[in-house]
Amino acid sequence: MNTVLITGASSGIGRAAAQWLASHGWLVFACVRSDEDAAALNEVEPKIKPLIMDVTKPEQIEHAVHRVEQELNGDTLTGLVNNAGIAQMGPLALQPLDEFKAHFEVNVFGALSVTQAFLPLLGMDETRKGRPGRVVNITSVGGKLAAPFLGAYSSTKHAVEGLTDSLRRELLPFGIDVIAIGPGSVKTPIWDKAEEKNESTPYANTPWGKSIEKFSEVMLKGGRDGFPPEDIAAVIEEALTSKKPRARYAPVPDRLTNWTIPRRLPKRWVDRAMAKRYAIDVKG
Repeated sequence: MNTVLITGASSGIGRAAAQWLASHGWLVFACVRSDEDAAALNEVEPKIKPLIMDVTKPEQIEHAVHRVEQELNGDTLTGLVNNAGIAQMGPLALQPLDEFKAHFEVNVFGALSVTQAFLPLLGMDETRKGRPGRVVNITSVGGKLAAPFLGAYSSTKHAVEGLTDSLRRELLPFGIDVIAIGPGSVKTPIWDKAEEKNESTPYANTPWGKSIEKFSEVMLKGGRDGFPPEDIAAVIEEALTSKKPRARYAPVPDRLTNWTIPRRLPKRWVDRAMAKRYAIDVKG
């Protein structure tokens, strides 16, 4: 039986992936941060085993490794999906450093901590039975195209892109593949949470106040009109099972305008396009 551990499985992409993979015969270890979220997952699918694990808490990661190791009974873990993440809007010139650091604690250091802890189960411990597993890191279109006012989030996703490529090359001797999936807009609560945090934005009376308001409108609309998370879950399964998986998948709505063209244009052109879209005043 295929087995997978998914972080950030209480909602959005993580929950959709847990349900999708369980319904396709996988045994899913779904990591959540509360007993309430664990109970909700217990009711969904018998092949989902919720684990209380905050990716920033080493003792919870260690406990999760022990639990999964017992369940595997000497076999390798088929897959690890690093999905847990946070996003909060704000101009980098003013965003509190503690808030910026918190993004790295969850989105980067948390992902690496979990990966390091589970690599033995994925096949670095060569005494385990079965094929080496795969690591799937959920990044973002923002991991390649950085938007204004999501600098903290985009910075972490750029970091995870680099982490993914370096780790994949380092793990070649063990046969453990490491793959990035960088979705565009997805119908996920992460942007609703961002909206709640920014309803009383501390930046309203700054030079970026109106631009942040416009940016929020565009981002929240994109999130609500984006791909259903089940579409990303299907891509995750492909990355975990394909005989020849890509190193990076980019499931992006309106791919030509939101991905292909901006990636090929000069960055100064993209600067001007974003300034116009988000009502950013351009001096000079």
